[in-house]
Amino acid sequence: MSFAVIQTGGKQYKVKAGEILKVEKLEISKSNSKIEFNEVLAYGDNKNSEVGNPKINGAKVEADLIKNGKNRTVLIFKKRRRKNSRRKNGHRQQYSLIRINKIFSKDGKIFSEAPKILKPTKKNEIKEEIKV
Repeated sequence: MSFAVIQTGGKQYKVKAGEILKVEKLEISKSNSKIEFNEVLAYGDNKNSEVGNPKINGAKVEADLIKNGKNRTVLIFKKRRRKNSRRKNGHRQQYSLIRINKIFSKDGKIFSEAPKILKPTKKNEIKEEIKV
């Protein structure tokens, strides 16, 4: 099973091809757009692996943006006893949902690739019903 360790949003993520991941919000607004992560810290599989110092030059991870969204509300409640002083705030952290498509090695060759997703259409459903 091949993997890569990427850095985005100040955090590090271990990713595999085909995996769906929730990361800090990226500045891309259109869904299904391609994203490249060039800060690859390590990649490998069962046989061999490579670790960068601190990152591997030439290696990259390609992903698709599924959607941008917000997490559930986190309530912040501060109270000072016996002073009738209280404050209530809420925070919703923004995130981007991405799907990892390809992992490229430092040579530029495809190290790992996710299988294609076929979206069901009415024509495909009608053909399957006729066959049955």
